[in-house]
Amino acid sequence: AIMLETLALQEAFGEACPASAPFFGYMGAAAALIFANLGAAYGTAKSGVGICSMGVMHPTLIMKSIIPVVMAGVIGIYGFIIAVVVGTKIKEPTGGADQPVVPQYTLFAAFGHLGSGLTGGLSGLAAGMAIGIVGDAGVRATAQQPKLFVGMILILIFAEALGLYGLIVALIMSSSGGGTCPSA
Repeated sequence: AIMLETLALQEAFGEACPASAPFFGYMGAAAALIFANLGAAYGTAKSGVGICSMGVMHPTLIMKSIIPVVMAGVIGIYGFIIAVVVGTKIKEPTGGADQPVVPQYTLFAAFGHLGSGLTGGLSGLAAGMAIGIVGDAGVRATAQQPKLFVGMILILIFAEALGLYGLIVALIMSSSGGGTCPSA
C-alpha cells in the first residue's frame, strides 16, 4: 500500500509537472524585473550625467532635457508588468497534511514564463542602454544645436520601441496555455 502511494506521488510530480516547475516560473518573473530595471537604471544614470553636464552651461534647458530619464523609467515599468503577470500565473500545489500533494503548474507553463521574463527583461536592458547613450549625447548636442532636439526624440522613441516589443512578446508568451497536471 505504501509503495502504491509513493508511486502515485511520483506520477503526480512526473515529467509534465515536476516539483521544480515553479522555480522556473519565478525565475522568469525575477529576470523580467531585474534586467528591465538594470536597463532603466543605466538609461537614467547615463542620461542624468549628460543633463548635469549640459545644465552647467545651459540651466534653462534642464527640464526640456529630462525626457530621456522619463523614457528610461518607463522601461522599468515594462519589467514590472511582466513580473506581475508571470508571478500571478504560478500555481502552488494543492493538498498537503493528510491529503496527497497535487501539482498545479506544468513545466510547459514554467518554461513559457521563464522565456517571457527573459524576453521582456533583456529587451528592456537593451532599450535602457540605448536610451542612456542617446540621451547623454543627445542632451549635450541639443544644448549646442537646438535643431537636433526632434532628431533626438525620434531616436529615443525607436530605442523605447525595443522595450515595447519585448513587453508585447513577453505577454504573448506568458499567456500561452500550459495544460493541466494529472491528479493523484
